[in-house]
Amino acid sequence: MSAIRMDGKALSAKVRGQILAETDALKAQGIVPGLAVILVGDDPASEIYVRNKEKACSECGFYSEKHVLPASASQDELIKLIHHLNANPKISGILCQLPLPEQICEDAVIAAIDPKKDVDAFHPANVGKIMIGDFDFLPCTPAGVMELLDEYGIDPKGKQCVVIGRSMLLLHRHGTVTICHSRTQNLTGICAGADILVAAIGKAAFVTPDMVKEGAVVIDVGINRNAEGKVCGDVDPAVM
Repeated sequence: MSAIRMDGKALSAKVRGQILAETDALKAQGIVPGLAVILVGDDPASEIYVRNKEKACSECGFYSEKHVLPASASQDELIKLIHHLNANPKISGILCQLPLPEQICEDAVIAAIDPKKDVDAFHPANVGKIMIGDFDFLPCTPAGVMELLDEYGIDPKGKQCVVIGRSMLLLHRHGTVTICHSRTQNLTGICAGADILVAAIGKAAFVTPDMVKEGAVVIDVGINRNAEGKVCGDVDPAVM
């Protein structure tokens, strides 16, 4: 299948350069943005994601902290750490990497984060703001998808958009959105009808060529490790 490749790395470098300039302007006013990342356990995909966030903070001029708790950590331990970060004036954003070990309730952890520091925008208050289109900030992955579409002049308005995962942002841009997951019936047929297909399910090579129609825009935001231990996305390379 012939395709135009969208260069996410080039766009990322461009955006980080813009953010660095904004950070420098804030620092001139005595303001240093600070991100705290919390990792519980040793999930491979989460470790990659957190490492990338540390690199992004460095390139954007942010102050950053990484807090790693063992997989055996209790919910009380994690929430105590979050409360400490909520009160820390050096921290303007908190990211608690999901998934969490089974003994920890993700909803309770998300609710413990100050909505004004919830950079994932998972807190119920932020989810509600996103639903009505009056938000303070957006979850990074869906926002990155929209930035990529804009960079390449792809307007989702009126198009059939299929997301394997979760996202509301295409709705705000007037796309006709179908949300799917691994248990969706006739998933191949639904995906094959998409003008824009976003893969965010977290399963290596899940999207195969028979799920993609000719001329469709395919955006792969999955982070996985394949059988050989290499980092890969959700879309089978044969799609391209």
